[in-house]
Amino acid sequence: MDIENWTTKGIELATEYGLKIIGAIVIWVIGSWIIKKLVRGVRTVMTKRDFDESLQKFLLNLISWLLKILLILAILSQLGVETTSFAAILAAAGLAIGMALQGSLGNFAGGVLIMIFKPFKISDFIEAQGETGTVKEIEIFTTKLTTPDNKEIIIPNGSLSNGNITNYSTEDTRRIDLTFGVGYESDIKKTKEVLMSVITSHPKVISDPEPTVNVLELADSSINFAVRPWCKTEDYWTVYFDVIEHTKEALDAAGIDIPYPHQVEIQKKA
Repeated sequence: MDIENWTTKGIELATEYGLKIIGAIVIWVIGSWIIKKLVRGVRTVMTKRDFDESLQKFLLNLISWLLKILLILAILSQLGVETTSFAAILAAAGLAIGMALQGSLGNFAGGVLIMIFKPFKISDFIEAQGETGTVKEIEIFTTKLTTPDNKEIIIPNGSLSNGNITNYSTEDTRRIDLTFGVGYESDIKKTKEVLMSVITSHPKVISDPEPTVNVLELADSSINFAVRPWCKTEDYWTVYFDVIEHTKEALDAAGIDIPYPHQVEIQKKA
């Protein structure tokens, strides 16, 4: 009889909890499918209404996480766990969790601040926290940058929102700051004409604001000139490298000396 009772109870428990587990699996599968559909629908609406791409990804991540939490609560309820008790436990543990996750909460708050004040957006080229790169993605807790040499940098939003940020993509134009040194025997007027000719003849250098060439300083072994052409932001590096190359060629052609350190070998007489 004992064996029969245990068998009967085992079948009853297996039937009861087996159905609950199957129900939980069904809820997970259907819930996950619904979440994907909802997130996709929200993305479509945001795209049609021209939401900022950075804001889109941030809100979609947030919505996805909230829906998944609700789905987990529904599954726990299906398994017989009292969700009210579960919520009370979470609330009681909230302070401890908050203390343990101070950094994560700070990063979340930083992400919200970035979304509100928008110091940068996706595809902007920025410098922050000692790193430089193009903004690839703004997530709930972190921001991803792609460096010019194609490395991925992940920066916590908390430190990012609290630090200095240099955004190189905000303005349509940028000034290129270059310094060239020539020998003291060089004619200043002629040198300025050569340097000005180099930058004004470049097709990507713009005329407004006007480019400038000025004597910057009288250094120990050279007269240094500050060369300041302007260009569109997207043409910055093209103009930067071209001007350096063309300046060397132009100064050589004009017979203007570019000083460099000389090594003098002194031979001792025996």
